[in-house]
Parts: sequence; C-alpha cells; structure tokens
Amino acid sequence: MEYIVEGYLWVFKNILWLNILFGVLLVFFERRNPTSTWLWLMALTFLPGIGFILYLFIGQDLSKKKMFRLKEEEDRCFRNIVLVQEKEMMKDEYNFSNPNFIKHEDLIKMHLMNSESFFSEDNHVDLYFSGEEKFEALLESMSNAKKYIHMQYYIFKSDNIGMKIINMLTKKAREGVEVKVLFDGMGGRKLAKNCFNDLKAAGGEVAVFFPPFVPLISLRINYRNHRKICIIDGEEAYVGGFNIGDEYLGLSKKFGYWRDTHIKIRGSAIAGLQWRFFLDWRFATNKDTGNCDVYLSENKYTGHMGIQIVSSGPDSKWPSIKDGYLKMISNAKEKVYIQTPYFIPDDSIFEALKLAGLSGLDVRVMIPCKPDHPFVYWASMSYIGELLLAGVKFYTYERGFLHSKVVLMDDFVSSVGTANLDIRSFKLNFEVNAFIYDENINLGMTEQFIEDLNYCKEITIEEYNKRSKIVKIKESFSRLLSPIL
Repeated sequence: MEYIVEGYLWVFKNILWLNILFGVLLVFFERRNPTSTWLWLMALTFLPGIGFILYLFIGQDLSKKKMFRLKEEEDRCFRNIVLVQEKEMMKDEYNFSNPNFIKHEDLIKMHLMNSESFFSEDNHVDLYFSGEEKFEALLESMSNAKKYIHMQYYIFKSDNIGMKIINMLTKKAREGVEVKVLFDGMGGRKLAKNCFNDLKAAGGEVAVFFPPFVPLISLRINYRNHRKICIIDGEEAYVGGFNIGDEYLGLSKKFGYWRDTHIKIRGSAIAGLQWRFFLDWRFATNKDTGNCDVYLSENKYTGHMGIQIVSSGPDSKWPSIKDGYLKMISNAKEKVYIQTPYFIPDDSIFEALKLAGLSGLDVRVMIPCKPDHPFVYWASMSYIGELLLAGVKFYTYERGFLHSKVVLMDDFVSSVGTANLDIRSFKLNFEVNAFIYDENINLGMTEQFIEDLNYCKEITIEEYNKRSKIVKIKESFSRLLSPIL
C-alpha cells in the first residue's frame, strides 16, 4: 500500500514534466494537423492528467503503417481490377456511353486515381428514405439469397428489428447460404451476448471490427468502422445511412421519426462494395477471402446509371470522400444541396461553400434540430453565421432526427453513403459512399430534399444574430473542440 501511495505522489509531483514529455511526443512523432496539435497541447497544459486521459480516449493516433499494413497488402491484390480502366482514362481512351458522363470526367478520374474507385455505367438504383422501406426491401433481398449474404454495419442492435434480421440470416445459413456478418466493436457493444449463437451454429460467421479491450468499454473512439453495407449474391447491394436497430424505424422516444437515405444497387458497381467488404473482413478476421471472382455476378446488367463506390478512412492515402464533396461543390454551376446530421467542415469545405454562396449558386444545408451529440451540434451552429452572410441557406429538420448523408450537385451528380460532413468522417472513421451520375436519381433526391423542407425551419441571419451569450459561449467552446469531435 505504501508503494502505491508513493507512486501516486511521484506522478503528482512530476505531472508538469510528464505533460511536457507527452507534448513533445505529440508534436514531433505524430505529425498531426497543426490545429489538432495545438488543441491537444492546450488540453495537456490546462488540464494536467485529465488532458492525457482524454487523449487516450479520443486523441490516440496509432501508427497507420503498422495498424493498416494488412489492408494495404490486400489493396495491392485487388488493384488489378482498376488498372485497365485507369490506363484508358488517363490516356483519354475510355469510351463513355453517355455524353453527360464526359462533363464530369474530372470528378470520375479523381476518384479513380485517389481511391481506385472504378467507374461502371450499367447500374440501377432504388432509393429509400424511411426505415420501413429500407428494412422491408433488405429482408426481402435476404430471403431470396441463394449463394451468400455479406453484411457490415456500424451499429447493430439485438432489438426487434435486429433479431428479425439475425433470424433471417440464421434461416439462410441453415439453407446452405454463406453468411458473413461484420459489426463495429463500439457500435455493437449493446448486442446481447448470445444473439449470434444460432447463426454460428448454422454455419454463419461473425466478426468484430476493433473489439473493445473490456466488454462494453472501448478506448478507441477513433478508427471506428462507420460503413453500412449488405451484398446479396452479387446481384443486389445496399449502402447508406441506416444502421440496424429499432430507433431507425422511428421507435425511439428521444429522436422520434428517423429521416435517412439508403440505396439498393443492381449492376457492376456492386463489385466495389464487395471489394470494400472483403478488405474489412480480411482485416477483422485475418482470414483469406479465397477466390473473390466467385462472389461477383455473371449477369449482364441493363441499367444506365454511372456509379463509383468511394471509400476512405485512416488507412487511405487521400481523404477520398471529402475530396469528392469538395470537387462537387467547386464544380457546381447551379445548386448544391446537402443533408448531414453533423456539420463540422474543414477549412477547404468551408471555403468552397462560402465561394459557392458568394457566386450566387443555390446552396442549401439541412441539419437536425435534435442533437444526439450536444458538442457536435453547437460546433455545427458556430460555422453557420459566416456562411449565411455568404448566401448559403441553412435549415433545421423539425420532424424528428435527420441522419441522411447526401450531397447533390446541379441536376446530375449525387453522393449518398455513410460519411457525414465533418472532420471525423473525413479523417478518423472508415466510410463508404456511392457517387452516382444520373439525372433521375438526382431528381428523386432533390424532390425528397424539397419535401423535407416542409418539416424544416430556416435559420435566418436575423435569428442567428439573436443568439444568447450562453449559446455563443457553447458554440465558441465546441468550435475549439471541432478538430477532435
């Protein structure tokens, strides 16, 4: 006992020097963004001891080279899929079937180069704006599976809808269908302990991405796998904002109606989601995926939509989804419509939106009125004032909780997926989006955006300037924390 007390006394007496040591390590070895570095240095200086504990929970920047070496090796194996297309596009030898694709060739090339996202033109997309529609379609697709179901979600709960999906997966596994389920260690921490037992007994496989060191507790708030993907037989694939849980059906007393956007893809773009799933599965399980060709459909698709599946995360060389958002905003000639639950833009996105507004474009941003993370909400509000002055319009969704992650450019390019318009999605989480090149899909999501405006309250510059001092203090403090939120 005496040694323990002496140990605590030693730490207390030397906490200043320990803070200096941590600061040196932070500055010289992690090579963070300067803004983030200064924020953590302030935390270590003004909150001795507490600052370091916070850093362990939300600031750790583990070695990317060491942590994601396995993913990079897998990437090299799959890269052959895009080599031919990359060569053709860089030499301007690729034959686009639709003249409108050519107008956005720079965006298509950028995704091909910075995230190896191949471009396919034979796709069809169904849109889902409510949990009832999405889960009904998903369960029907699963019930028709003949070969395999590969499912990956950030949040997976063992409540009513969660168990309905698990029971369907178990049924299909008993029928001989290959079933693989991957969920995030933090997002799945509330799953019932034995909820997958029957599925495993039936031959299904279940894996956890970054499981917690201690049950129900995870020190890794960063590096979460935020993707939501489901692929069935290589014929249909789902991606978007809905996780698995009753709250996504609007059954949460806290959030009420849940407004989100999800899509079902049929076409060659499914290979991009299959590729993404295999990479994450390989990393989580350390198991070979075998011959991936057997998982791709041999059917000839008859759709006419262009799609690129773009993923990004801490293992990516470039912030590919953010770059896609930035390119869309910068290239826009008429409109930019954005729906995001968290609006914490980095400097590049902020400046692009400001310039778009000052250029007279129709720029509208829709965010929730009900914050699920207060600091994130107040940080979001802190960015709005200057953009309002630049002509950007902001709306708060009042019907329930807005979780949709959608960016619409003019009348042809759309992005829908898992990435929010915030720094965490840009740099710290593993995300995946579908960039869709099609006027009908853009029109469908634009019409839904206009419909959603009926449930919104516009934030005017007059109302924004009437904020109380308490609100302004909350915003200022939260904005200081925005690089780590």
